[in-house]
Amino acid sequence: MAGLYIHVPFCVKRCLYCDFYSNTDMAYKASYLEALLKELELRRTYLEGEALETIYLGGGTPSQLSAGDFEQIFEAIYRLFSVSSGAEVTIEANPDDVDRSFSQQLHQLPFNRVSMGVQSFDPEDLAFLNRRHSREQAFRAVAYCKEAGITNLSIDLIYGLPGQTEEKWAANIAEALWLDIPHLSAYHLIYEKNTALFKLLEAGKVKPVDEDTSVALFSLLIRLLREAGYLHYEISNFARPGYLSRHNSSYWTGKKYLGVGPSAHSYNGKEREWNVASLPGWIEGIRSGHPALEKEPLSPDMQYNDYIITGLRTMWGIRLDEIEQRFGAARRNYCEKLARPYVAQGLLRRDGERLVFSESGVFVSDGVMSDLLYV
Repeated sequence: MAGLYIHVPFCVKRCLYCDFYSNTDMAYKASYLEALLKELELRRTYLEGEALETIYLGGGTPSQLSAGDFEQIFEAIYRLFSVSSGAEVTIEANPDDVDRSFSQQLHQLPFNRVSMGVQSFDPEDLAFLNRRHSREQAFRAVAYCKEAGITNLSIDLIYGLPGQTEEKWAANIAEALWLDIPHLSAYHLIYEKNTALFKLLEAGKVKPVDEDTSVALFSLLIRLLREAGYLHYEISNFARPGYLSRHNSSYWTGKKYLGVGPSAHSYNGKEREWNVASLPGWIEGIRSGHPALEKEPLSPDMQYNDYIITGLRTMWGIRLDEIEQRFGAARRNYCEKLARPYVAQGLLRRDGERLVFSESGVFVSDGVMSDLLYV
């Protein structure tokens, strides 16, 4: 089983913090759709005939497309690929794009999961992040989806905003729980270069939260969601049983996926590919029949490192016997030796052949994973 990711780059405006590739010029939409359908045709053999278990439209803002646009896209997908029965089909959406009519249209299409970029329910946070929706619009968007029969819902939240307190963050989490959302992704604010937020940081106009506050906010998130019955199945992702994101889980468990659209990434187990992060450049490459992309062959060492980084992010962790099977006994011994001190410190937990982070280990996960890599 494999996944398909479609990058829809259009946004009405850029958010303060976002470094994903996007374009605010909707005049490109017709050319984008034409190129997207052609790329699906050109790259239909990339997955070597494996059926699609998941389809994910991300962005950008996919909810900027119309029902007619989606119909064209799905016609091509189901014609060119084998799609498994019960495939998870997700669309990312902005709350202010989701009205009653749009929700009903989604339900009539193959979509069965909606991931909503809420980011915060606090009006001050939304204004700071340059989001274009309000708290009330987020509430209504969730209600419209449920009314239309779409109950597999996820929302994104951001924490670690300048000046954010535990009280404000707890209120945000409480709003999400009140909405009865089965999946929640929560990300710490990152000051990425080439974003408006980074420029504010450089100018001294914003001050990041300190490390103690970051840890306190993350701890609060974990505790409140665990008490509400959510599984902490990946460092930044929480779900009620039966609602884990199958598409994102495929990234962390090493399944193949094809990415189409500008800046989209693909992975087939042997190499990675990524399209140029330019809408005009990507369109021109597709029109010429020679997609503008780069490739990176994955050596056994790189594949091992990928396994460590992706596997340890999840509640399933990594398996020493799988490392031995895939990479040899020497690499298993290497990993086991480097992991032993962290097991002794209680940061990693060993369960037979499996290594997973303990509750305290999650807070230092980046450092531990880095130490287990083969360099």
